[in-house]
Amino acid sequence: MSDKVIYIDTNNFNDVISRDGLIVIDFFAEWCGPCKMLAPVIDKLADEYDGKVTICKCNIDENSDIATMFKVVSIPTLYFVKDKKAIDRIVGLVSPNEIKNVIEKIYTI
Repeated sequence: MSDKVIYIDTNNFNDVISRDGLIVIDFFAEWCGPCKMLAPVIDKLADEYDGKVTICKCNIDENSDIATMFKVVSIPTLYFVKDKKAIDRIVGLVSPNEIKNVIEKIYTI
């Protein structure tokens, strides 16, 4: 597990979402098989984009209010947030390259 991944909860949500630049939020649950498969990808992205993109995880079972705010109905769901606005999302287990493509597209905006 990367020490660069920020775990979001109701206590730190406003501080994290107010950061400058691109924020990627991985909505997951401990019992979700595809979420467990995506976890090492998220860790690797956090290391790769350290200092450029804020990579976060949000456990939907512990933070249902945040999941509801983002209208998460299926997991894993990745939200891409910039300037406090969700500007893209990916639902389901996807390849690392698909996630990188979205990050690179948004990061250059």
